[in-house]
Amino acid sequence: MEKLRALLQQISGRGYKAYKQLRGVYLFNTFQLTIDHVQGDPFALPSRISIQLSPDQHGIPPEFWSNRIRQTALEDFLGRAIHTAIRKNVKGERGTGHSGKMEIAVNGQQILRRNAVLIDNFQLEARLLFALPGSGRSILAQEAAVMFFEELPQVVEAGLIWAQRSLTGMQQHIDQVEDQESLRQQLEQLNAVAFVANGSLLPRHSGINDQPLSAGIPFQSPAELECDVTLPHRGAISGMAVPPGVTLIVGGGFHGKSTLLQALERGIYNHIPGDGRELVATTASAVKIRAEDHRAINQVDISPFIATLPGNRTTHQFSTDNASGSTSQAANIIEALECHCTCLLIDEDTSATNFMIRDHRMQKLVPDKQEPITPLLHRVRELYEKERVSTIIVTGGSGDYLAAADRVIMMDNYQTFDVTKKARALAGDSLPEKIERVPFHKKPFRQIDLSIKPLPHQREAKIQVREQRLLEYGQQRVDLSHVEQLLDRGQTEAIGLLLAWCHRQNRQQKSGLVATLQQALKDVEQQGLDLLFPWKTGHLAMPRLYEVAAAANRLREKP
Repeated sequence: MEKLRALLQQISGRGYKAYKQLRGVYLFNTFQLTIDHVQGDPFALPSRISIQLSPDQHGIPPEFWSNRIRQTALEDFLGRAIHTAIRKNVKGERGTGHSGKMEIAVNGQQILRRNAVLIDNFQLEARLLFALPGSGRSILAQEAAVMFFEELPQVVEAGLIWAQRSLTGMQQHIDQVEDQESLRQQLEQLNAVAFVANGSLLPRHSGINDQPLSAGIPFQSPAELECDVTLPHRGAISGMAVPPGVTLIVGGGFHGKSTLLQALERGIYNHIPGDGRELVATTASAVKIRAEDHRAINQVDISPFIATLPGNRTTHQFSTDNASGSTSQAANIIEALECHCTCLLIDEDTSATNFMIRDHRMQKLVPDKQEPITPLLHRVRELYEKERVSTIIVTGGSGDYLAAADRVIMMDNYQTFDVTKKARALAGDSLPEKIERVPFHKKPFRQIDLSIKPLPHQREAKIQVREQRLLEYGQQRVDLSHVEQLLDRGQTEAIGLLLAWCHRQNRQQKSGLVATLQQALKDVEQQGLDLLFPWKTGHLAMPRLYEVAAAANRLREKP
């Protein structure tokens, strides 16, 4: 600690690059500081530091991280505690550019596995961005000293040192995450693909604010779908169990249909206490499907939905750099099935109409032999009965799906009703007659070139995230804006790094793209996100298999 103080005095007022001398390890009174990387100037990405504490220093009982779920929950809690402490204790901007900023990567309303905070039996480590202060190109040593010797110890004390402090909030956070994980694991024995607890607050504050809407109407299950579940910490709860099969969510505009579906989309993740959706759980492999005009498609067998295209163009290994609404939605479903998806989530508002339905009048006007598209309506029952893939569909404008549904849920002013009997009476036997169709392939084998090439002005290829869902993978820009269950920039960057890692490891995808990516994810699960980077970082978050495959599937063929 005193060595660091002396170094700061020596370089005071010198050129900014003299900060490079600070790299190293320093012992403070209650923690160890490692300055891992020093930025080149005040406008560059901030420096990276890490804080290490021994078990005696942090004082957190080992049972708080006794399994993977509890460990992730604890790391999430500590990351949020540090974030709060930074906002309270750090002055912020104090000079040119980013000078004076201190940050840690944290999750939103959901809880993701990150590498910002890591804990094991040997140490607790927190990784922060630390923008060393400068005036122009000159070092502000006094301001840096305040950051190192006043603000940083306060942040560590408030966020990471828990001896002699109440652990009630930490325990509740961990218990909540463990309860939601238990709820998700119980779905199969409940004969359900999703569960929404009574009292859940599903509406969000706004389209850009994911916090709960305090004035929202609490969820209440219809009696026909209500069941009880016992959780490890909360005990018995009641709520709506969405059964396997084909489920429709119907109702008038603005009555809560899409709000319920969005809660189910995010139900693949655990949520923080007080989110309102912390007791909404969806089977972990569920995928939101939508139309995605202009996306790239690589050798996907979309023939179950789209037959030979004009010009005798085959759809058994369909590729394009500019997909239509129907071809993109077909490809999205097939790619989801490749990733072992067992539940599709679909909103008609973001679907291609001609992919979803063809009504009787249009069938009379345009004969089947002239129409290559087999709408989802004609195959949704088969998806469940033969492939065991359930579908939850939000629909408000077409009654054609009523005959195909196992369950129909109506939303009326955010109140939930089971209207299955009435729907069946109205629909009658209106499903299209069964005809011979192309079968679904459970394990299609595909390979995609994952190589990454630098831009002309770069010596080596870079992976960058410009927006939350816009990945720059060397020369390619991969648009993931319609991969709606991708939540975090850290997930997007981890996806790019995973693809490049598979390429560097010379994995030839001998068992197919999905199996290759699945093994890579398994390696990261076991060894941690640090496996993907040659140096220490703290901004990565764990993605799912589907989202990694989605990026690979959207790589465009090289010219």
